[in-house]
Amino acid sequence: MAGRRGPGTLGRALTAFALTASLAVVCTGEAARTPACPPARGELTVADLPAGSSVRDCRAVGRLVTHDGAGLAVPEPGTTVSVDALTADGSAHGFTVAVAADGTVSYAYEADHARARPRRRADAPASCADGAYSTAGRKEYGTYEWFLGDGPLPAHLSRAEARHAFEAGVAAITASRNDCGYDDTVTARARYLSTTSHEAGIDREARCVRRDGLSVWDAGDIGPEAVATTCSWSRPVPDGPDELLEADVRFNTHDYAFTDHPSDACTHAYDLRSVATHEAGHVFGLAHAGQGHENLTMYASSFACSTAARTLGKGDVLGLRSLY
Repeated sequence: MAGRRGPGTLGRALTAFALTASLAVVCTGEAARTPACPPARGELTVADLPAGSSVRDCRAVGRLVTHDGAGLAVPEPGTTVSVDALTADGSAHGFTVAVAADGTVSYAYEADHARARPRRRADAPASCADGAYSTAGRKEYGTYEWFLGDGPLPAHLSRAEARHAFEAGVAAITASRNDCGYDDTVTARARYLSTTSHEAGIDREARCVRRDGLSVWDAGDIGPEAVATTCSWSRPVPDGPDELLEADVRFNTHDYAFTDHPSDACTHAYDLRSVATHEAGHVFGLAHAGQGHENLTMYASSFACSTAARTLGKGDVLGLRSLY
């Protein structure tokens, strides 16, 4: 059950980002030197805490480390944390910090592939003809148990209405809901538990802070770039994807409008269920579909006023089947 355990490691299909440590000088009898520890205070970059550093020796657990605008609190040994953001322009800034059981840190990041050209969904394959997918190297082995935050929710919905919209997004993933004719063979499970005063572990710059053991869906200010953000914590499993431990989701109600019923008059609001389905995809281990796959649910934008991402495309279904 995600949200009630402690963190893990990620084997995602992203570009490995390793800022290497000082190399051993080629001299007889001289041992390799470990990376120096960063300054004792303040935020860190991946250059301050390069791959190969020991979070134990450097007392880095809990400190914020950043890369390309994304940030994560360094997890305890034996844990991985990842951030995935849905954006208005489809730009991707996914970032992962993995800490091995011995305290050694490593990184992975998702290259920003979206700004090469304007987004044209008409140029991409139809959703049911596009088999592309990418997974994050983690999955929910049991039942994803989640809570609803007790603060204001998107689209000025009541708590019951927001819960229903979020449950619809989660169910689209667990039931691999699609219009492509694929039967549901996905074994993922989820259960809503209750409202909570706990908040999603995501700050005002869409950075993942330390987890609290509860998987929370809520809304608030996460900076102007992210429409919604998911933070996931996991731990390694021998010969398999990492085990999801907690996944928090926050919708950006400070900078973006949402609606549960897009109409012909809609100009800029995001369909709440489409965004919820995309974020639930991250919860259950799907990574972003890249440029050229704009019609899949897991593309890094859900596009304002569109309800297309409420149901899955071919690649989204195949990605889930590869995990479940």
